[in-house]
Amino acid sequence: MKTIDYIPTSKIERATKLVQTGAKVGVNYLKYYGEKMVNSDLTRDKLNEDNAEDIYDGLKSLKGSALKVAQMLSMDKSFLPQAYVEKFSLSQFSVPPLSAPLVLKTFKKNFGKTPYEIFDEFNANSVNAASIGQVHVAVKNGKKLAVKIQYPGVANSISSDLALVKPIAIRMFNLQGKDSDKYFKEVEDKLVEETNYLLELEQSQEVVQACKKIENLVFPEYYPAYSSEKIITMDWMTGIHLSEFTKNNTNQKTANKIGQALWDFYMYQIHILRKVHADPHPGNFLVNKKEELVALDFGCMKQIPNDFYTPYFELIDKKVINSPKIFNTKLFELEILRRDDSKEEVDYFTALFHDLLSLFTKPFQSQTFDFSDETFFESIAQLGERFSKDTNLRKMNGNRGSKHFIYMNRTFFGLYNLMFDLKATIVVNEFEKYK
Repeated sequence: MKTIDYIPTSKIERATKLVQTGAKVGVNYLKYYGEKMVNSDLTRDKLNEDNAEDIYDGLKSLKGSALKVAQMLSMDKSFLPQAYVEKFSLSQFSVPPLSAPLVLKTFKKNFGKTPYEIFDEFNANSVNAASIGQVHVAVKNGKKLAVKIQYPGVANSISSDLALVKPIAIRMFNLQGKDSDKYFKEVEDKLVEETNYLLELEQSQEVVQACKKIENLVFPEYYPAYSSEKIITMDWMTGIHLSEFTKNNTNQKTANKIGQALWDFYMYQIHILRKVHADPHPGNFLVNKKEELVALDFGCMKQIPNDFYTPYFELIDKKVINSPKIFNTKLFELEILRRDDSKEEVDYFTALFHDLLSLFTKPFQSQTFDFSDETFFESIAQLGERFSKDTNLRKMNGNRGSKHFIYMNRTFFGLYNLMFDLKATIVVNEFEKYK
């Protein structure tokens, strides 16, 4: 793969790149509408493919939070056209890496030494490049290590990147008024945390210590002596990406075993630790030769406060969902309903979230759940399509829900998609045995 010798870091450079990308998308639309006049049966598939290609090409050269947003969007397969999902999902583990000279320069700047002065062996060519950093292989005292190096300028460009993305997001999610700032601040704070590798090191060690007792789940060991704010070193873990495993696996028993480990890992974090790895995409998991799940990368951890946790998970109870009075109370507690809502808005959003929650909480309604149930995921897709075509929704104030929904919903969307890919059947409350 072609390497990158330079990443734009100034606001002007990054804004210019996004404007150029927008111009390409505009040309794609003009071309599409021109062809549509000649051929009325033309679908939007080619337009989506061209736009996805141009947007991804623009974002991958910027790295950082712009590319991270694409990665987040790719996890929700019911939200974007398939062409975008396929292209944006490449940001999970297939983007152009930094060139070797830039790697050595970055290492020297952040660590004060070249990697060759620290490790017995170091490969300056990356083996895996993602949105915020890339991974290199090293050897120390006979042990193979993974060294993750953060891209230059990523941390400093987060605020300006999000400011550029903000107008698009406001239109996309129908956000109105000053209240929308709390959602952008939540995303910005999390992205800033992800660029602090010392924090990631601390979080990683905490999660490993707490969750290593979960069956069929393994983690790398982390090395503080070879880590800094922009560099983090851990064991090199062997295995295949979860997406590759799900494509080729034909053994249902193995799928159930891996799926149970994944489910227990998330339920234990959410319900026991009240802190969760909010980045469940396939690039963060491997399956090793022992048929164990390997969990990697704990940069994005979401703390779950009690005043959100309690009403959020009370909505799993069918009695709560089906009791209009209690359900209404919970919607206010979670900021889904607002005190300044009109009666029309209260009625509309109560009905909308009743439909949503009745569907999304299904995996919790019985002792076991089969994630190969295509009707469940088809229903989610149909619900998404229904809301996207609902003209009433555009008239309403779209600022709905606590800021904590952003990463909690991202966690569950990602987890459900991974479980569907695995086609696993799991025991819902199995995690309780690890308390």
